[in-house]
Amino acid sequence: MREAIMLIVDLINDIHDMIAGTFGTNMTDKELHFWIFGILGIVTFFIVYFVFKVLSKLKWNIAILAFLYTFTMMVVLVFAVEIQQAYTQRGNMEFADAVMGLWGFVVFFAVYAVIGIIGYFIYKAVRK
Repeated sequence: MREAIMLIVDLINDIHDMIAGTFGTNMTDKELHFWIFGILGIVTFFIVYFVFKVLSKLKWNIAILAFLYTFTMMVVLVFAVEIQQAYTQRGNMEFADAVMGLWGFVVFFAVYAVIGIIGYFIYKAVRK
């Protein structure tokens, strides 16, 4: 995990230097961050808006959106815990730990979804 983060950090630093060199050395770090995160954010917004617009037309749209939001939050939380473990030296920072934490959420959600679907079909059968 530590190696993966260091690889990502090196990659980001290389991209940072390449962009700063392309746009000239007059750009400060703050200006570079303004442009990069501004562009990245607005592109991400349009993609998310399109995906959520499509999802809003599906039957269980709120449940799907809640799952996506929760999963995103869990990804951030899992990696924050792994980074904290490396920083405090109170555990091993491993990618497999992060994956297993996310699998825990996915499995618990799948159990919830199966119970919900079974309950839905029972409700529909009794209602007829």
